Amino acid sequence: MEKKEYQTILFQPQGEVLHIYFNRPQVHNAFNATMIAELDEALARANQDKSLRVIVLSGQGKSFCAGADLNWMKEIIHYSFQQNLEESLQLAEVLYKLYDLPKPTVAMVNGTAIGGGTGFISACDIAVASEGAKFGLSEVKIGLVPAAISPYVIRRIGEAKAREYFLTGKRISAVKAREIGLINEVVPKDNLREKVNEIIKLLLSSGPEALASCKLLIQKVPQMSFEEAKNFTAQMIAQLRVSPEGQEGMSAFLEKRKPRWVKKVKSEKFKVNSEE
Repeated sequence: MEKKEYQTILFQPQGEVLHIYFNRPQVHNAFNATMIAELDEALARANQDKSLRVIVLSGQGKSFCAGADLNWMKEIIHYSFQQNLEESLQLAEVLYKLYDLPKPTVAMVNGTAIGGGTGFISACDIAVASEGAKFGLSEVKIGLVPAAISPYVIRRIGEAKAREYFLTGKRISAVKAREIGLINEVVPKDNLREKVNEIIKLLLSSGPEALASCKLLIQKVPQMSFEEAKNFTAQMIAQLRVSPEGQEGMSAFLEKRKPRWVKKVKSEKFKVNSEE
């Protein structure tokens, strides 16, 4: 993959794993228009590169992502409705690209995640946080709402908890975030990298097409009637069974061997460079 330097993020492919870091530690990785544009491009590249199978999203420094940058907010307070609409649509597009990516995504939450930061976590498939991480959906405190991130946060924690935290804006501890489903696992700070590496290895041991189909299944089936789901799911499993990946996976199982896609998993070590 062609190397490219970004101003606000780090883009670090490592074998089959891509690490994307929010890289504005001086402002707790708060995002601005530049970061949104760079994330958009980075996710498009990740989607197009067939050699990349897992994407890890994290932050440099002590925070994951503190939401919108204050200096950016000083600019947008003077924007027209149309300008605000365009900016908001750009953020919404990036969140959807992350959510819709046909490759597994892991949020490695190394610190505080507020507002949009919580949204990025919610758009990922799996989220692991360090014990000291804090979360918040405090937009109402400044007369706003967690609009662009709401589809992902609500799916993550459910309507009842979304009502509680959207309306009160109260902070959420890492333990509470796990209890309400925002985070999958909470680990001591020193064990965060190790836990993420364990998840990466599990993901790489599964078929890439099967993982993409799983994500599509989870996204589509809840919106279907049982009648619609019967045909959709039957078509999916039938297609996978006759696909090269499905044939290889079933043959490997019957022959009591590893399928071809796991050949590198045993020997690779996945380095996570986030400063904590």
